[in-house]
Amino acid sequence: MKQILSLFLFLGSMQLVNAQEPAAPLVKEKWHFGKQQDTASGYAQVVKVGNVLYVSGTVASELTAEGVRKLYTNLEKSLQHFGATFQHVVKENLYTLDIDAMKKLNDVRKSFYKGDFPAATWVQVNRLYMPELKLEIELVAYLK
Repeated sequence: MKQILSLFLFLGSMQLVNAQEPAAPLVKEKWHFGKQQDTASGYAQVVKVGNVLYVSGTVASELTAEGVRKLYTNLEKSLQHFGATFQHVVKENLYTLDIDAMKKLNDVRKSFYKGDFPAATWVQVNRLYMPELKLEIELVAYLK
């Protein structure tokens, strides 16, 4: 009797396992300055999954007001490709070789957010991907 009950429980559990649908493939939409992705370095500037945009690190070689403004203008172009603005940004990660210099340039950064600031993390690092770079910023944005 125990063997029959065990057999039914086993067969029943197998039915539950088989009844589960396989996960749907992840749908990703990519943009990389007019292409889908950069195959040389192996990344896309922006990947959209559902209503979320993941914007790869955008860089500056100068920690000046003009260098920071140009970087944020490039981020703005990445967002605009998907109909987003800085008001859609929910997370910002900033990596710099000189955090004190970046603190002095924060007003340039803040002007792009127009008072609607995201969660943000700022980290000073020893080096970025290319040795001449001084600043890299990545974003996560949520589309309504």
